[in-house]
Amino acid sequence: MTTHGRKQPRTATAQARPVAKLPEVRLPALRPHDGAELEPEGDYDGIAFTDAGFAGQSGRGARFLDCGLYRCALDEAELVAARFTDCVLEGVRGVGTDLVKAGLRDVEIIDARLGGTQLHGAALERVLFRGGKIDYLNLRGAVLKDVTFEGVVLSEADFGGARLERVVFRDCALRRADFSGARMTDVDLRAVTRLDIARGVERLSGAVISPSQLLDLAPVFAAQTGVRVEPPAD
Repeated sequence: MTTHGRKQPRTATAQARPVAKLPEVRLPALRPHDGAELEPEGDYDGIAFTDAGFAGQSGRGARFLDCGLYRCALDEAELVAARFTDCVLEGVRGVGTDLVKAGLRDVEIIDARLGGTQLHGAALERVLFRGGKIDYLNLRGAVLKDVTFEGVVLSEADFGGARLERVVFRDCALRRADFSGARMTDVDLRAVTRLDIARGVERLSGAVISPSQLLDLAPVFAAQTGVRVEPPAD
């Protein structure tokens, strides 16, 4: 039967699936970094930082535009409120990097090895994390919009109080994640290879998971709602 001028109801299978917009980073020809230390409020435009050691340096409030950071050491680097726009961070490594209230827009972070990175209160828009391992990532109170985690191992990531909109986790391991107080809109967790939620499972409203993940999380959901699960009495 053909209908005219009347919309058909959308079925569950026809509903749009969460899709995050990917960054479109096209770096121009970059000039090499001159080796100077980072400067607070510094302006860096079109620079390639290669094998640079920024451990313990301060780039508070610095602005990076059309830059590439390749295999740089960022141990305890102070990048509070720094801004990264149209940048690529590849093979960066470090412990305790301070990016509190930083802004990342159209950024690719590839094969990072980071621990204890502080991104609480940060704003991430069109950011791609691909590959690598990030331990104890602090995203409390951050805003993530159009963010993709692909092939990343995330151990004890803290999304407490964060706002996630169009965030996709693909082929990732989420170990002991904390979603306490998080707000989610169009978050896709179906392709997570390991979904281990330590806290905040009740905040998954706005996320989509797979049937097998639902079975895996059933004990956590039951505990959260106070339901006791016991074998039937003989």
